[in-house]
Amino acid sequence: MLGAAIALSLLAAAASLVQPLLVSQLITDVQSNTPFGSLVATLVTVVVLFGVLSGFQHFLLQRTGTSVVLSARRQLVRRMLRLPISEFDVRRTGDLVSRVGSDTTLLYAVITQGLVDAVGGSLVFVGALVAMAIIDPVLLGLTLAVVATAITTVVVLSGRIRIASRKQQEKVGDLAAAVERSLSAVRTVRASNATDREIATIEQDAEGAWRMGIQVARISALVVPVANIALQVALLVVLGVGGFRVASGAITIASLVSFILFLFLMIMPLGQAFGAINSVNQALGALGRIQEIVALPSETEGDAAIASVGAIKTDAAISFENVEFSYPDTAHKTEQEKLVAQVIGEDAVAHESSVLRGISFEAARGQRTALVGPSGAGKSTILALIERFYDPTGGVVRLGGVDIRALDRTELRAQIGYVEQDAPVLAGSIRQNLLLSAPNATDEQCVEVLEAVNLLEVLHRNPEGLDAAVGEDGVMLSGGERQRLAIARTLLAAPPILLLDESTSSLD
Repeated sequence: MLGAAIALSLLAAAASLVQPLLVSQLITDVQSNTPFGSLVATLVTVVVLFGVLSGFQHFLLQRTGTSVVLSARRQLVRRMLRLPISEFDVRRTGDLVSRVGSDTTLLYAVITQGLVDAVGGSLVFVGALVAMAIIDPVLLGLTLAVVATAITTVVVLSGRIRIASRKQQEKVGDLAAAVERSLSAVRTVRASNATDREIATIEQDAEGAWRMGIQVARISALVVPVANIALQVALLVVLGVGGFRVASGAITIASLVSFILFLFLMIMPLGQAFGAINSVNQALGALGRIQEIVALPSETEGDAAIASVGAIKTDAAISFENVEFSYPDTAHKTEQEKLVAQVIGEDAVAHESSVLRGISFEAARGQRTALVGPSGAGKSTILALIERFYDPTGGVVRLGGVDIRALDRTELRAQIGYVEQDAPVLAGSIRQNLLLSAPNATDEQCVEVLEAVNLLEVLHRNPEGLDAAVGEDGVMLSGGERQRLAIARTLLAAPPILLLDESTSSLD
């Protein structure tokens, strides 16, 4: 598709280069009283052909640009959903969403206003340059002096546009993160009478994005006038000097008209290129943010050679052997710990941020094992290590006697059902939530598991049954119903091992 667009661009460029030559010949024929009917017909045909080719090129460009955005979004989403959990600890959801949405959209400009225009414009520019050199090298030299000054100015400005655009996209990411934070906890915000404060915070981020947008606009505003001034100065120089050369007999009037037409053909792609520089540099700033995520390692990169989980052969389904763990970043530190880290240095508080130290225990197969301890003792962290959301910084976690770091993560998690502490419910229907862990389950199986967790009442009060909407984050369900649905979702997959992270705290 892109190749076809480039080919059409080249054909359109060739058609545009023929027009000044035909006009020059037409003027000569008129002056010499030579019949010119066929020449006019040829000129009209070339003009129409140029219009048709430009139309097809425009369509292919739009389609190709849209396809590029789709491809970038696919690549970005695939990478995001495979990032290590630790990346989500330190990155804001709204900023990641902004990269998938607004940043990828800016790539559209690279195709529609950048690559193809550059190819076609280059042919027109070079072709016009050669023709002008043949017609009158003196006028060409004067023209190039003006154009070179314009190009130098734009090159200097383009780097500043790229830097400012990158900062603007970062500010847009901050804004998206602030909006996502407030909307995801809108009930808490209202109950805390914090609506005005949250609005002020979001508006502050919006103003930050606006200020960076103004900065980009200021720099960009210098680019287009440069092209316009270059065209006007070059035209005035050509008319003045060219008129003198026609009067002196150095060139003919037909040659001057042809030179002026080629001048327009040369300046127009330059003007388009100067305008496209704004969009392309903004797209390059967004591309940098996209590449930042794409370049991150996936969760499974660096894993050892994988062995199949197979059957659990020992009574000890799960065992911890002198396990130690510390979160790699400050995401899980308290505000007091962060303040201490700033005052006395990060290394000095490294031991204090350790969550688990020398943990050893066995959870036998077929038994219930309870982890008891105060808040912050590391109970949820132990479950996260079993799921391999993180790897221990010391010691070994085993499943069936095998170090889980030697097991395939997908097969490992197929052995384990995990209900998180806050029992998240996804927006959508009851059915969609249940099928998340068991996509091939039947309606009968869904109803059975809902009955097992005492959640049939939700089906009875909704005529849509399994297709009843649960709302964003399950807001149309009570706290207990959300937990029951999360448990039902896990039970439907029938895992051999079930991890419950205080998932019944809201149940009666």
